[in-house]
Amino acid sequence: MSIGTNVKTKRLKLGMTQKVLADKVNVDQSLICQIERGSKTPNLLLGKEIADALGCRVDDLFAEQEGA
Repeated sequence: MSIGTNVKTKRLKLGMTQKVLADKVNVDQSLICQIERGSKTPNLLLGKEIADALGCRVDDLFAEQEGA
């Protein structure tokens, strides 16, 4: 799974919208959309903020294995 897929999967499991996640990490909703589509990759700092907002570890987001 890609970073974007992992972010989207975890966000949807929490019932969170892209807008809510974006607000929690102080970015535009369009950036979250781009990350989930795979056209942008977050740097480690943003990755950490996203992971914190989703209640997971950074390596959970960057994991390539199925079921991450």
